[in-house]
Amino acid sequence: MNIYDLSSYSYDLPPENIAQTPASPRDSSRLLVWNVSKNTTEARHFRDITEYFRPGDLLVLNDTRVIPARLWGKRETGGKCELLLLRNLTADFLEWEALVKPARRVRAGDVVNVGGHEVIVADDLPGGRRKVRFDFGTREEFMTFLEEAGNVPLPPYIHGDNSMRESYQTVFARNDGSSAAPTASLHFTPELLDKIRAMGVRTAYVTLHVGLGTFRPVKTQDIRDHEIHTEHCELSAETAAMIRECRESGGRVIASGTTSARTLESFADESGNVRAGVMDTGLYIYPGYRFRAVDGLITNFHIPQSSLIMLVASFAANKAGGHESEILSRLIGIYERCAGEGWRFFSFGDAMFIF
Repeated sequence: MNIYDLSSYSYDLPPENIAQTPASPRDSSRLLVWNVSKNTTEARHFRDITEYFRPGDLLVLNDTRVIPARLWGKRETGGKCELLLLRNLTADFLEWEALVKPARRVRAGDVVNVGGHEVIVADDLPGGRRKVRFDFGTREEFMTFLEEAGNVPLPPYIHGDNSMRESYQTVFARNDGSSAAPTASLHFTPELLDKIRAMGVRTAYVTLHVGLGTFRPVKTQDIRDHEIHTEHCELSAETAAMIRECRESGGRVIASGTTSARTLESFADESGNVRAGVMDTGLYIYPGYRFRAVDGLITNFHIPQSSLIMLVASFAANKAGGHESEILSRLIGIYERCAGEGWRFFSFGDAMFIF
């Protein structure tokens, strides 16, 4: 299997396997535990993940909060258009990078009316993206407007509506700015997190506001030619200290989700030391990458040929000490087996724990 060939990341998925709603309760979803070094898999429920944690481990969670980032407006000609807010550009939250449809009819200098407010298209960007500016005086006024006029930006494979706003949010979300949820963490409940902490596992937080970089499809046949868009991420001094203490005591750093893993790796040096900071990361992880900061990964079942499944394949190969082609083949085999057994895939679907 060629690890750089896009077709190597394909698998067959019946449409009925795409989860349309989250499990209830959240931690009742299924969990596939993959011990890569032992080449074993176990089928459990997510609440059983406590059996695979150890006292001294550190669970790292992405605390981004999904905003109602999808807006419908009218152009000056009266034609309808859609704005999907991807990335905040200013501290007052009034300038954004947005994906615009129809892009050919919304250009720099245009004014779009959204809910009675003017949105100025300030600049044209590649790939149907635009820089847009809102006419509010403060961030608070803008966020109030967004909560009233915006729609939850559900992925296109989920046929839901705004009533799913809370379902598409982690129980610990607190930092506004994401256009998609860090879906691996949707499985956690407050009770499960309390149980994890009670067994001597600490929890730390990073922030990565999920945007186009995570979900833009890979279209180049050689995956190395794909360019990933940047996403804003932050890692606090407190979290950096907790990671250092975990390492020094012999614990494992377990990332909940590809976004947490990507953030940790973005702030890690060659020796695995993680520093605090704020950046826009364009880190693209695929087989051949050497992980420096992550020892375990919680993740969902991802879209075929996506950069997310490439990150998972890369992480598993790291745990195997290489053998990228063999591990990729094994990962695709796991996906196909789970699909055949009726496991639920994508954002509201089941999870994997890889270590």
